Amino acid sequence: MTLPCKPRARALGLPLPGTPGPLNAITDVPGVEVGTTELLSSREPALARRGIQVQTGVTAILPRGRDPVPRPVWAGQFSLNGNGEMTGAHWIRDGGWLAGPILLSNSHAIGPCHGAAVRWMIDTYGATWEDNHLWAMPVVAETYDGVLNDINGLHVTEDHARAALDAARPGPVAEGNSGGGAGMICYEFKGGTGTASRRVPVEGQEFTLGALVQANHGLRPWLTVAGRPVGPQMPEDRITGMTTERGSIIVILATDLPLGPGQLERLARRAALGIGRGGTPGGNNSGDIFLAFSTANAMPLPQLSGPWRQMTTLNDERLDPVYLAAVEAVDEAVLNALCAAEDVPLARPATGICRAIDTTRLQALVAG
Repeated sequence: MTLPCKPRARALGLPLPGTPGPLNAITDVPGVEVGTTELLSSREPALARRGIQVQTGVTAILPRGRDPVPRPVWAGQFSLNGNGEMTGAHWIRDGGWLAGPILLSNSHAIGPCHGAAVRWMIDTYGATWEDNHLWAMPVVAETYDGVLNDINGLHVTEDHARAALDAARPGPVAEGNSGGGAGMICYEFKGGTGTASRRVPVEGQEFTLGALVQANHGLRPWLTVAGRPVGPQMPEDRITGMTTERGSIIVILATDLPLGPGQLERLARRAALGIGRGGTPGGNNSGDIFLAFSTANAMPLPQLSGPWRQMTTLNDERLDPVYLAAVEAVDEAVLNALCAAEDVPLARPATGICRAIDTTRLQALVAG
C-alpha cells in the first residue's frame, strides 16, 4: 500500500511523551519487518460480487525478517477481554516463545491467514522444517470489520495473506486504512493500523520498543487524547446503532531488550494501560488481545538444541521505564491509526459514511 501523506499524531503537535525511534514504528526494532495487502472494491469493483462493499486486508509481521533458519523469539501474551481470537496463544503462555510470522486480519479470515503462514514457514525454512518433523503454530489475530466490509463474503484468501507476507519489509509502515486495518473503526471514527516506538536507555545502552495496533475499538464519548476528553466534543457522524462496545483491538509489542517470557507477559499486560489512556474500558464485546516478543537471546528451536539453555534478562527492578515505553507507544499507535485513516462508506446501510477524525479540530481541542 502507498504510505499515507497525512500528518501523524506527533507531527500535529499533540503533546505526546517519550522519545520515539527514527521511524516511530515497530520496524525501529532491528530485524522486524511489516507488510500489508488490501482488498478494496472502491479500486476493484468486481470484488463486490455480493453487492456489498469490500474493505479489508491483511497485515504481516516478521519478527526475524526472512532469516532462513527458524529462530524463535521469546514471547508473552495477555488478553484484557477475550471476545476475539489469537492463534498460538496457548503455547506462547506455556512455552514462552513463538516461531514464524504474525498475521492480522478480519474475524472470518483466520483460516486462510493461518494456512498462508504455515506454507510460508514450510517454504522459508525448507529442509530444516521437513527433515525434523517440525510443526507450525503461527500467530493469527483478528478484529471484526463487518460494518465497513462484506465480511461474510470470505474475500481474504491464502494468496492475499501470502502477498502481505511477501510484501514485508523494514522501514516505514502504512497506517490507517492499510492491511488488516482497512475496514476497522476506532471510537466511531475510521480506525485501522497504527504504529509507534520508544527508545529505552539502559546503563549506557539504547534499546527500542515498538508497538503495532489494529484499532477497532471504543465509543465516541470515551475518546481521550493527551488527557483531554475530546470525544464528547466531536459528536457528529457517529455510527448509527453503536451504543455498546462491539469492536476489538490487537496490540503487538516488539523489543530488542533481553526479556524473559514472564517479563514479556507482564509487558503485554501494559498494552491495556496504553489503550486505556485513549478512554476505552475494554468492553464486554471487545477482543482486547495483546502479544509482546523480544528479538534478544536468539536461540535455535528447542527441538534442535541441546539440554541446556542460557539467556540474559533485564533485572526486574529496571522494568518500570520499559512498561512506561509500552504504555506510551500503544497510546500513540492508536492515535496514528486515527490520524492516518480516510473516510469509508458503510457497507450496511450503504447510505452512511465512517468519517476519519478531523485532525485540525483535534489539534484545537487538545490545545484548548
